[in-house]
Amino acid sequence: MRKIGIRIEDKYLMEHRVSIVPNDMKLLAEQNDISFEVESSKKRVFSDADYRLAGANIVPNLTNADIVFGVKEMPIDFFEEEKTYVFFSHTIKGQDYNMPLLKRMIEKKINLIEYEKITDDDGKRLIFFGRFAGLAGMINSFWSYGQRCILNGVNSPFNHLKQSHKYKSLEEAIEDIKIASKNLKDNGIHEDLAPLSIGFTGYGNVSKGAQEISDIMPMVEISPEELLSLRTNKEYRNDCVYKVVFKEEHISKPKDSSMDFELQHYYNHPEFYKNNFEQYVPEISILMNCMYWAPEYPRIITKDLLYKLNKEGNSKLCVIGDVTCDPDGSIESTHLGTYIEDPVYVYNPETRAATMGFSGKGILTMAVDILPSELPKEASEAFSEALKPYIAGLANTNFDLSFDELDIPEPFKRALILHKGDFTPNYKYMEDFLK
Repeated sequence: MRKIGIRIEDKYLMEHRVSIVPNDMKLLAEQNDISFEVESSKKRVFSDADYRLAGANIVPNLTNADIVFGVKEMPIDFFEEEKTYVFFSHTIKGQDYNMPLLKRMIEKKINLIEYEKITDDDGKRLIFFGRFAGLAGMINSFWSYGQRCILNGVNSPFNHLKQSHKYKSLEEAIEDIKIASKNLKDNGIHEDLAPLSIGFTGYGNVSKGAQEISDIMPMVEISPEELLSLRTNKEYRNDCVYKVVFKEEHISKPKDSSMDFELQHYYNHPEFYKNNFEQYVPEISILMNCMYWAPEYPRIITKDLLYKLNKEGNSKLCVIGDVTCDPDGSIESTHLGTYIEDPVYVYNPETRAATMGFSGKGILTMAVDILPSELPKEASEAFSEALKPYIAGLANTNFDLSFDELDIPEPFKRALILHKGDFTPNYKYMEDFLK
C-alpha cells in the first residue's frame, strides 16, 4: 500500500491551506490501495480531528510517506532521498532565492512535481489557487479603499468592510459586499471620489475571481478608451462602479508607430514594445493587477510615473491591489509582498519610500503574498477537487522506471521537473539557473 503524506505549512504564520481535504482523502482511501499520513498541525484550516475522522494517520513527521504533498516551498533540510514531492517550488523562472532549494532537491535525487506546470494537452493549467487570490484580493482592496476613506474623513460604501481572513467564510464576505452595493445604490459615492473606477489588468483566473466580487456592486463596464473621457464629459454616475478590463494591447504598444499590435509577436518579441498603460492610470480609483509579467516585458507602472502624477496632482489612483505580487515587477513600487497580518503600505512617490499601514501621503498598496490563504477552506476544497482525479494514478507510479517508461497521469508527467534528481526533457533549460 502506497502512503501519501500531507505536510504542515510553515513558511508563513497565517498559511492555513492544504492540498488534499479530509472528504477527498476519505474517498480516495476507500476506492484505492492508498493510505494517508498527515503531519499534525494546530493552524491548518482542517483540524487533526477532521483528518482522523477521514481515516488518516496523524503523525509527527512524514518519514514513512512515499509521496509528499504540500502547498508552499518546503524547508531545505526537509527532503529525503529519492522520494516524490508535489508543491509550488517557485523555481521554474530561476528565482534566485530558491536556487539553493533546487540544488538540494537534485542532491537528494528526488522526484519534483510542480503544481504550476500541471496542464492539459493544450497547455492550460489544471491545478491553481488563482481564482481565490482574485476573490480575496478584491475584498481586501475594497476594504483598503474604505479604510483610506475613513482616515481622510470621507464616507464610502466600503467603510464597514473587513479584511478577507476576518470573515468566517467567503459567503459571509459576499454578504458584506452586498451591503456595500446597497449603500452605493442608495447613497452614491462622495463627489470627491466620483467617478469610482476599477481597472483590471489581465483576464485569466485571478482577474475573473476579482471581477466576481466587483460585479456584486452596481456595475457599468466601459472600454479603456471610454475611461479616458469619463471624468471630463461630466456625465458619469455616482451610484455605480465603472469597470475596465485591460488586455495586452491596452498595456503595451509597438515602439515603432508604423506597426500594429500583434499578440503573438508581443509574446515572442516583447523588446519591440513599450508602455501604453500610463495614460489610463490617473483615471483609475482602484487598480487590480492580475496579469502575468516577466522582466522582458514593459512595466505597467513605474516609480517615475507615480512621481509625475503626484507632481501634477490630478490622479484618482487611491489603491493598488497587486494580486500578482511581483516585488519590483510590473508595478515598480511594489517593493515587497506583504503578510496577511500586516497587509498594506503607503508608497510615497515624492520620497520613493513606503510606510506600512494605512496612514501617510501617497498610494495605498495591498500586496499580500498568499491571498488564497485568506479564504483557506474554500480555496483548499477547490484545489483538492482539481487534484483528486490524478492522485490514484500518481500513487501507482513506479518512479524507478526511466522517464520515457513512466506510467503516470500525463498532466503530472508534464509537471515532473526532476526525475530521480535529473531535469526531465522540458526542464533542461533550468540547468542554466544553477551555473
